[in-house]
Amino acid sequence: MAKGVWIVAEQRYGAYRKISFELVSAARKLADQLGEEVGAILLGSGIEGIAGELGKYGADKVYVADNALFEPYTTDAHAAAIAKLVKEQDPSILLLGASAQGKDLSSRLVGKLATGMATDCVDLKIADGKLISIRPMYAGKCNGEIVVSAFPQMASLRPNVFPAVENPKTAEIVKFDPGLDPGQLKTKVLEVQKDTSGKVDLTEANVIVSGGRGMKGPEGYGILEELADALGATVGASRAAVDAGWRPQKDQVGQTGKVVSPNLYIACGISGAIQHLAGMGSSKYIVAINKDPDAPIFARADYGIVDDLFKVVPELTKEVKKLLA
Repeated sequence: MAKGVWIVAEQRYGAYRKISFELVSAARKLADQLGEEVGAILLGSGIEGIAGELGKYGADKVYVADNALFEPYTTDAHAAAIAKLVKEQDPSILLLGASAQGKDLSSRLVGKLATGMATDCVDLKIADGKLISIRPMYAGKCNGEIVVSAFPQMASLRPNVFPAVENPKTAEIVKFDPGLDPGQLKTKVLEVQKDTSGKVDLTEANVIVSGGRGMKGPEGYGILEELADALGATVGASRAAVDAGWRPQKDQVGQTGKVVSPNLYIACGISGAIQHLAGMGSSKYIVAINKDPDAPIFARADYGIVDDLFKVVPELTKEVKKLLA
């Protein structure tokens, strides 16, 4: 009988991604309700030494495969190894992050495990021993409750929504053989181009400063970069700004870009099209700066400033620098 709440941890170059701790914390909460253990799967090369860190957030067991074939990440290698282990151990629930890697990996795993999955979830609960996953639907107009009838019941969790809560355990480290045949892997990474900006990825950022069509051009983002530096934030953009070539696609926030959930989202010159709201509507606090008082963004904002952003943002930056000095 399927038993256990498992997660797939994400690491990059030997350091955990923030979503890994959020996943373990969410799994611990579910496992306590079910009276089951939390298991975590960790794949990589030279990562055995960090496995125990997941116990800090409530993992009972960490299944580790330390193999050069897992670095850098490829869907083929990760999906094959995880599917093999899950079939052998038969957990009842399997959680992944709705991150770039998690979205890529989970879709392959669903096929290999012949189950179903609720994607981009913002809440989880247990009812009658089954996992109920809550996710936004219809561009955030409502939330749907999804129940997967097959096992493992799979769900991907939106980053920055589930709190990472310390719940210290002494995690048992279990090494497993991934059973990989290099000859069967169909993909190979030839080159990795790292982002050397040092900026936090949008999906993990606690503060985001975004600009839209109201920035008037790529040069307008200079004032947003200055505000972001003062706040320790990451700069985002609307689809209109990205389509115009003002910002790279990796900066796009929205339904067709990155879905974000920061503590603070500052929208500058963004009207608030439904596709954009779907990508940032779960932010804890939203500040909108727009000279159009009828802009839809104000209906979702916690705080709004109706004025020219090119006057407001520099003044805001000055005040932030004063406060943080």
